[in-house]
Amino acid sequence: MTSLSDEMFQAMMDWNPLFASLVGVPGWDDRLDDLSVDGHQALRTRLTGILGRLDGSDEDQVSRDVIRHQAESIITCIDARLVEHSVSRGANAPVASMLRATSHIDFSQRRHLVPRLLEQAERRLLDTDRRPLRRHAENGAAYVGRFLASPRQEWEGDEDLRPAFARYREVLLGLPGRDDEQAGLCWLPDGEENYRKLVRDYTTASYSPAELHQLGLDLIARLHEEYAEIGSRVWGTGDVREIFQRLRTDLLWDNEDEMLVNAVEAVGRAEAEAPNWFGRLPKARCEVRFVPEVDRHNAAFAYYEDAALDGSRPGTYFVNPLNATGRSRTVSEVTAFHEAIPGHHFQLSIAAETELSNVRKFAFIDSYLEGWGLYTERLADEMGLYSSDEARLGMLGLDAMRAGRLVVDTGLHALGWPRQRAVDYLRENTAMDDAEISSEVDRYVEAPGQALAYMVGRLEIQRVREEARAAMGERFDIKVFHDLVLENGVVPLPTLGKLVSDWSGRA
Repeated sequence: MTSLSDEMFQAMMDWNPLFASLVGVPGWDDRLDDLSVDGHQALRTRLTGILGRLDGSDEDQVSRDVIRHQAESIITCIDARLVEHSVSRGANAPVASMLRATSHIDFSQRRHLVPRLLEQAERRLLDTDRRPLRRHAENGAAYVGRFLASPRQEWEGDEDLRPAFARYREVLLGLPGRDDEQAGLCWLPDGEENYRKLVRDYTTASYSPAELHQLGLDLIARLHEEYAEIGSRVWGTGDVREIFQRLRTDLLWDNEDEMLVNAVEAVGRAEAEAPNWFGRLPKARCEVRFVPEVDRHNAAFAYYEDAALDGSRPGTYFVNPLNATGRSRTVSEVTAFHEAIPGHHFQLSIAAETELSNVRKFAFIDSYLEGWGLYTERLADEMGLYSSDEARLGMLGLDAMRAGRLVVDTGLHALGWPRQRAVDYLRENTAMDDAEISSEVDRYVEAPGQALAYMVGRLEIQRVREEARAAMGERFDIKVFHDLVLENGVVPLPTLGKLVSDWSGRA
């Protein structure tokens, strides 16, 4: 008899079959997303049925918490109809996500479904009362245009898929998109309610958009003090504006290879030090590679991809060398610690190597997943991994980005900020350059609420750690704490808090 955990996992992978192939879960290699309204509603009905049977099931309480979150999360995304106005980048932009996946997984059994996915995406864009930003439609069309201008890719096989991509591109170019003055979700039908639900989904916490906005403002103010302290040591100035400017213009990469070497060295240092901070280490290896060339214009500047379950592919930390000589080297180490070791590689590989159910191993709970990644950026400083104060300024730089996300995401989607106000805020309060800021803001517009998960998750992990330390005193063991956080799989933040408090009370 199929358990409710198994049912939920099957629904999750039906929602995102490319992810199943990416992590090596068999059974979805001949599938692509079903973007149709009927397909989404059928999945929604399945999920509602799972929720209705959850309280009377045999599942343990942690698994129930995860199943409940996952079902409600997918329902929230379906109800918000994100595929109807997300076309440029990120997980909510299905065509861009599919094209990026072609570089990493086998498409031989599913490429015949590509025209169907493109037609479904077109239909959702045309039969809707909501529109993407005009700039995002143009960016999505440009990405597809680069693909059409590229040599024939191996994944395309013998099928003539390009006419379908060309039609999709023409649809994007013909859309009457929104202008930048109405960038946020609050400008769309049911937008305010959808945003509140997405905030709850991504944070797994009870913050209101207004509370998150103020939290971000407060964190930015405190970070300015840290910038001034380290900037005084590095450059003899505590002027935050001057520090930002120097971070944007000084300490740039000389070439692409230098970027890769630095990332490899940072991951190596972290791997060597990790046994002093973790009792359990992953069996899967972590490789460092450049982002495939075809993906560089539309990929983040760095990201991690899970190891395959069968060991056929290691975990991989991808570094994007696009415009390397115009980018600051200061964020290289902190990004490696977040994405690779002890960040997502430890988190995802250790969970995958447990005996937990698949729903616990592979749940999509960003406040836990990205909260851990951001937590490890500061943990790396405790571990002595940063090679210089310049690298610590990079740590502060990414901290400021994540704190700024609280301000800007809520500003756009709850307060109705125009896009330019979000750009101006990040330029004033972070060390990101103009290209990074533009890319970041566009990401927030297309993934409402996701950017909130990082800082909310980090603060909660830090909070439960300090509460456990206070309760246990000398009995507190950082290795055991980290193992506890990682060995229980992907969980909502309230569930993590309960796990830690139960442990600290028993130990």
